[in-house]
Amino acid sequence: MTSSRTLSLIILSLLIIRGTYAQTLPSGPQVLTFFSNADDTEQPYGLYLPKNYNPQKKYPLVVMLHGAGSNHRLELRRVFGKSNAPGETDVEASLSFPEWKDVEYIVVSPYARGTAGYQGIPENDVYDVLADAKKRFSIDEDRVYLTGLSMGGGGTLWIGLSRPDIWAAIAPVCPAPPKGTQDLAMNALNFPVHFFHGDADPVVPVAGTRDWVKKLTELGTKVEYKEFPGVQHDSWVGAYKDEFIFGWFDQFKRNRFPGQVRFATRQYKYNRAYWVRLDQFTPGTLASIDARFTAPNELMIKTSALDAFTLTLTGHPKFVKAGKPLAITINDKKIKVPALSSEFISLQLQNGKWSVVPTPVASAKKQGEEGPLSEAFAARHIYIYGTGGNPTPEELKARQDIALQAANWSTYRGEFLGRIMFFPRVLSDKEVRPSDLESSNLILFGTKETNLLIEKYSDRLPLQLNATAAKDHGLFYVFPVDKHYVAVNSGLPWWTGLKPEGYPFLPPAQRVLGDFKDFILFKDSVRNVVAEGYFGTNWKPSESEAKKIAALGVVSLR
Repeated sequence: MTSSRTLSLIILSLLIIRGTYAQTLPSGPQVLTFFSNADDTEQPYGLYLPKNYNPQKKYPLVVMLHGAGSNHRLELRRVFGKSNAPGETDVEASLSFPEWKDVEYIVVSPYARGTAGYQGIPENDVYDVLADAKKRFSIDEDRVYLTGLSMGGGGTLWIGLSRPDIWAAIAPVCPAPPKGTQDLAMNALNFPVHFFHGDADPVVPVAGTRDWVKKLTELGTKVEYKEFPGVQHDSWVGAYKDEFIFGWFDQFKRNRFPGQVRFATRQYKYNRAYWVRLDQFTPGTLASIDARFTAPNELMIKTSALDAFTLTLTGHPKFVKAGKPLAITINDKKIKVPALSSEFISLQLQNGKWSVVPTPVASAKKQGEEGPLSEAFAARHIYIYGTGGNPTPEELKARQDIALQAANWSTYRGEFLGRIMFFPRVLSDKEVRPSDLESSNLILFGTKETNLLIEKYSDRLPLQLNATAAKDHGLFYVFPVDKHYVAVNSGLPWWTGLKPEGYPFLPPAQRVLGDFKDFILFKDSVRNVVAEGYFGTNWKPSESEAKKIAALGVVSLR
């Protein structure tokens, strides 16, 4: 008995000692990493931890996105209003953190691969940093905020509007958003937006921000705007001065159950907001819904280019479940809705009429199986060249070189832009392992005659370039196989004849990916398009594009 009690006391003492000396992070600015399975690397992000951090307390979180030519360390300074010292370069300013006034906020600043925009892999990095912060620290999920400057201001708009129900407020500074972002303006209804811009900005014209302010105001979003007279492309100095942004964010909390949800999207990847989910629409076409409670259990809904949706209403203060039916009007037509027996209600448009369906509608194209081509490159992927057809050593080297060029995201772009820190693998078709097929999207080069994996999947692929046409034609398309994407590039590489336009956030071969739909067939140059478009729900080209492809006589259609 005594020995057992003694042993218990020893174990308790060891646990107390261990707890006393457990490793904890210091307060203030620092750098952490998370593991990215996109390329099996540790990726850095800046972190600010307030003094006397208490894990028993919930803290608000600010996500800060850096601009072009910048990084996570520099941006952690910027959001606290710490500009460079006189004569100090950005490189020099990145070497250390100055002291600044403490705030009761946790702040994270993703590196997001460097200057690479905030779509695809960098966008995933932002969400990975957010998840890592929530895993490590005690975060108030109703007080999560997003801000950024220049390229990061554009990322703030894109990320904030594509998944609006994460954020309590956003603050874009001199934003340069990616193409198509303004189509999502209606998604900002339920959080406030604060813009900042200098009226003499020579890099990102102020007219763009003025248009955003006007549009969002007209849509009923709460918008604030500070324009700095005579200020060029450094409006972040005034925007973040004296830690202003934390005081502004402090006013707002996320509303999980707003009375009205307006939401638009082109992808199943982004198909939900608050209590609304879009279940069926045509990827690549802007689908939208505007749903609002007009009284308890009464909903007024407007839709556009949408064929099915689901409402999850449990917990909403205007939803009374106790056996009472819903009164729903969709596009000015009333529909009959019985009392709900589950936490959701799904509706589908059939023969021009909306009706309740027992289960959510499943679409042939869906999240992770929808395209477009850029989606194959937006997550873990491998570049694979072929060894088939008994190639000479010189031919095999040429095939490998094409795959290496496609995979070279980290090419040096000069001192300002630097490199994109993304390192996907390049393999031959004989080196691919079963674990690669299970975990990765595949970027396949060649035809079924030259690439063993294209041959493996040939009975499923919708398009195949005839080997005899490979010298002067290029075929590039995406297709889902076994819960992953394959992107097949047969014949000429997809960047043949490319003349990149716009700001070079990405190297030339990668920059054009965002311009492609699901497939493209070209002759001699990617600028000479024979056919292109989105596959239908059956993963086949439209009738009009199929006729163009067939007329050329160089592609077999399944």
